[in-house]
Amino acid sequence: MRAHFVLLSRRFSTLFVLMSSLLFAQSDDREAAPRFHAKTLEGEQFTNESVKGKVVLFEFWTTWCPYCKSEESLVNDITMEFADKGLVVLAVDVAESKKKVLEYLKEHPRKCRIVLTGDTNLAAMYAANSYPIYVVVDREGKIVDTQRGAGGERSLRRMLEGAGMKSKDSE
Repeated sequence: MRAHFVLLSRRFSTLFVLMSSLLFAQSDDREAAPRFHAKTLEGEQFTNESVKGKVVLFEFWTTWCPYCKSEESLVNDITMEFADKGLVVLAVDVAESKKKVLEYLKEHPRKCRIVLTGDTNLAAMYAANSYPIYVVVDREGKIVDTQRGAGGERSLRRMLEGAGMKSKDSE
């Protein structure tokens, strides 16, 4: 009887280890980014296919959002720092007119590509209803991380590092 109990215990232990490793492996899988299309104010077209092999940072913002404004220089710096390393930054202004956005950009120039809500399906897919929202997609088209609200430089850089983008400080 004792031998049977030992054998049964070993089998359950093995089964537990296998199940645990499967659950752990599944938790490491990243979700594929939804299919998107976006046209910038300059007329550039972007889709999942066109950014394959690049890291993408989506920023959802508005001209009236004080938190968005406070992180503009950070997003500009990151855009410039990682441009030659394969980072594409698409800043989606949500629900404002082209005229309003262009007026704002005269006073507050941005280094990233600007997209209006009417020229993309991104805001709807990521439920952009509070600002800013950041979404990082890796080179394979998988969502690395999403951040709702301003988190500062450390947080944004950590998200990018999760997609393999090494900042100047971490090299």
